[in-house]
Amino acid sequence: MFTKLSLRSRIFVSMILLVVIASILIVGVTVYQYNEQSRDYHGERLERKEEQVRQSVEYVLRETTFPVTTENLRYIFDQEIYRISNVQSQRMNIYDLDGQLIKSSRAKFEVDSISNCLDPLILNRIEASADKRYVEEKALAGDNYRASYTYIKDKKFKPIGILNLPYYEDDSFNDMELREFLMRLGGVYLLMLFIAIALSFFISTYITRSLQTISDLLGKTDLTKKNQKIIIDNPSEEIEKLVTSYNAMIDELEHSASKLARSEREQAWREMAKQVAHEIKNPLTPMRLSVQSFQRKFDPTDPDIENKVAEYSNTLIQQIDTMSSIASAFSNFAEMPAQQNETLNVVKIVKLALDIFNEEYIHFISDEEEIIAKLDRTQLIRIVTNLVKNAIQAIPDEVPPRILVSVTSEAETVKISVADNGVGIADELKEKVFEPKFTTKSSGTGLGLGMVKNIVETYKGSIYFKSKPGKGTVFTVKFPQETEDRIIEE
Repeated sequence: MFTKLSLRSRIFVSMILLVVIASILIVGVTVYQYNEQSRDYHGERLERKEEQVRQSVEYVLRETTFPVTTENLRYIFDQEIYRISNVQSQRMNIYDLDGQLIKSSRAKFEVDSISNCLDPLILNRIEASADKRYVEEKALAGDNYRASYTYIKDKKFKPIGILNLPYYEDDSFNDMELREFLMRLGGVYLLMLFIAIALSFFISTYITRSLQTISDLLGKTDLTKKNQKIIIDNPSEEIEKLVTSYNAMIDELEHSASKLARSEREQAWREMAKQVAHEIKNPLTPMRLSVQSFQRKFDPTDPDIENKVAEYSNTLIQQIDTMSSIASAFSNFAEMPAQQNETLNVVKIVKLALDIFNEEYIHFISDEEEIIAKLDRTQLIRIVTNLVKNAIQAIPDEVPPRILVSVTSEAETVKISVADNGVGIADELKEKVFEPKFTTKSSGTGLGLGMVKNIVETYKGSIYFKSKPGKGTVFTVKFPQETEDRIIEE
């Protein structure tokens, strides 16, 4: 998500995150430092309490009239333990060397063999420590609890008991101080955050201002026009290099644009020449076949000779008109040929287009005698002749040829289909069928189906095909149907 942001937004977000992360780290360090200080304070305070109690205990042992032994500790400290506890404001317990509770400063004491017996682990740790002292730390009822254990020794420094000082850490004052400090610190951080937002906005805007200028001009770069160079006052070193590269690119683009325009004009002429050659070649072939057929079948004594001559003449005139419109369009640099929309009987025009083909395997069917549409007569003939010619060329010599041309109307559309039993179209070639210059034949320019598609789409129609390799192909053209009533209204 961050990588999709603009450079300005990245700088802005990065600076804000830097302030926020720094604030969180400082708060974390502050809380940690307070906790460490509180821990050290309670540890030192427990040591001071322990030292004071030890001095009082040693004083009692020096002044007592009882023999200083483990068995006499309960008698020695029978009342003294309460006095010491009151003076030092510290609870205390005395255990024998086996961990059994002997005396406690608690007002009421009930012997309990379980709760009043030290854990053997504590006895082992006291013995294992270098200073014969062990401090136990744990949490009780949500508060931190410490308890120190040290030996009570006689005058010969022989251990005769264990002194236990329970200590509950009171952090209420420190916690209150910490909360007050964090509240003040939070106010400071909030002010810093507002300052950081304003500063980040200013810095990110300043840094990206030059880049925005460059971006705007790059977006306006047009190969067909003269592009404006970038001029920035006092740019940084990086921006200056970028501006220099951009201006050099503009100079190169102007030179390349000139060469490209000249190349495009030449290419356009070549494409135009190929299209004209292709379109003129289409009617020439059927015209030649018609003339040859006329020569072979001409019989002056035939009683129907006049009708046949008229039929051949109409066919030749139709193709000559097509070539004439192509030549006129080429000479005037217009589309080939210009649209001359008229109300047509599509069934009749398709039949007329098929008359130039003498192949007996070309069949025509239509469920209706008349299907009216508003189209260009010449271009409709071009569509049919191109599709039929492609169908003929798709049928291999070893297969009995069959081509079926049909015209139907459905859902206010005119549908013209040309089906053949040729070699079909391979799956990997289907996407290229309507591309200009694409052909699977050894000869031809490959412009026929491309131009048919352009003509069909000009009339807001559609063309598509279904093909199975080795079985044949069906090309279908659909045009919006215009009824006579609708044409009159228009």
